[in-house]
Amino acid sequence: MHAASLLHLLQFASPSLPIGAYSYSQGLEAALESGLVKDEAGAGVWIAAHLMQVVARFEAPVCWRLMQAFAARDAEAVRFWTEHFIAARDTAEFRAETVQMGYSLSRLVLDLGVADEPLRAILQAVSEVPLPTAMAFAVAALDMPHEEALLATLFAWAENQVLACVKSVPLGQVAGQRLLLSLRPQIEQAAAVARQLQDHGLSNWAPALSLLSMRHETQYSRLYRS
Repeated sequence: MHAASLLHLLQFASPSLPIGAYSYSQGLEAALESGLVKDEAGAGVWIAAHLMQVVARFEAPVCWRLMQAFAARDAEAVRFWTEHFIAARDTAEFRAETVQMGYSLSRLVLDLGVADEPLRAILQAVSEVPLPTAMAFAVAALDMPHEEALLATLFAWAENQVLACVKSVPLGQVAGQRLLLSLRPQIEQAAAVARQLQDHGLSNWAPALSLLSMRHETQYSRLYRS
């Protein structure tokens, strides 16, 4: 990978990217409140299951398709997968999260002035921009390699989940790093699944996670947005 591409990946996978990822737990805080996650081992099981059963089978494959669509300047494919992703957000919390972060990331890329006019036109034709669309737009604008960008996106998701556990389980910093390191095989596997999965195989069926997200919307004490 060229140095410029690597540096772009490091920048856009960083938790310091100002899109608000740190303020969401994706159902994890409700799982903590319910006692489903209590310690480092339980956190590892939870994050790995969420990664492989939901992210790898729906969110990452959609992001992969959007990267290809932007690269091909295929506005219809961008519109289709964007609308498909938003329609699949099955709680108000999950929908608000992806739209808020997608808006923030897309505005950031537009304000940086790194996207050409055809790319900007494709993005601006979409009424609402979820996070996968905004990330794919950034990948195209900065000419990042798709496979590495997908891995970076998955790593950023896992890192955010681990940071939530560090703050809320709570776990120590060393335990958090140990947990993140242990997730490397699952992150690689999730990327492979996302690249290979056919359209008919996409699924975000996770009713327990959806119920936890709904519960989090009215949870009395919480650190994360709903």
